[in-house]
Amino acid sequence: MGTLTPLGDCKLPTNSLPLHMIKSMTGFGLGTKESAKAKYTIEIKSLNSKFLELSLKLPKAFSEKELLLRNECSRHIERGKVGISITIEYNDASAKAAKIDAALFKNYYEQLKTLAESLHDESANAFELALNLPDVITYVEEGVDEEEWQDLMEAFRIAMEKFQHYRADEGTELKKDLAKRNQIILELLAEVEQYEVSRIPMIRERIHHYLEETVGKENVDKNRFEQELIYYIDKLDITEEKVRLKSHCEYFSKILDAPDANGKKLGFIAQEMGREINTLGSKANNALIQQTVVRMKEELEKIKEQLLNIL
Repeated sequence: MGTLTPLGDCKLPTNSLPLHMIKSMTGFGLGTKESAKAKYTIEIKSLNSKFLELSLKLPKAFSEKELLLRNECSRHIERGKVGISITIEYNDASAKAAKIDAALFKNYYEQLKTLAESLHDESANAFELALNLPDVITYVEEGVDEEEWQDLMEAFRIAMEKFQHYRADEGTELKKDLAKRNQIILELLAEVEQYEVSRIPMIRERIHHYLEETVGKENVDKNRFEQELIYYIDKLDITEEKVRLKSHCEYFSKILDAPDANGKKLGFIAQEMGREINTLGSKANNALIQQTVVRMKEELEKIKEQLLNIL
């Protein structure tokens, strides 16, 4: 048996996708490699998860390489609840050697036969029952040679490439949806600015009308009224919130197109967008603006849901 090539030396094909781009955590990849000795099949599946949760099922003969496989999966998969199944179908049944413990089988057989005779049960198949009892048949796992290891790695490379393409395709669709909803929020923000033109005059008129009805027009101190109105309107000013929200949306769009975009960073930006939208709603004091804010929140919630599936 030759020295096995470390998994770290077995790179993915040169045409594989870059590691840094918008990718979904949902993925699937199936890779197979057939040789004169066996057929190697590797299946990779993944779902959403904050961290990398890796479940690896592989033949006992390759168990010593489990850590290397896990390290390679961590390097390429990054995050997600991932299940990897590795199976080998030998072309020659004798490739998986079996040993029968004749003495143990005979002991089981004689006991079962005696028990069946004592119960007058002629239908009992003592031979078959004894053959299936524990430790009668044991399988001898052969060691893994260099050729087998390379065949397995070829199946792994194929599965990983398909898996990455699947994630990238899903990510492309998610990116389109995120960009669309981010643009909708910007368009709704433009509506807020339109409503704000008449917002302050309406507030001024409403307060003035209220004072005239309660204390009388002749008793209203014009100077004091203007001072209080300026103070009140300053508290309701949403200019800063509009500027910050627009800035967050533009930054979200920029990161979405960046080569190193990732779901966590986009999630942080979405949280900041939510804070500004909530403040807009609480300070608006205007039915039309508050209705628009509700629509913004709906789009932002859809963004947050999609970001849960982004790497």
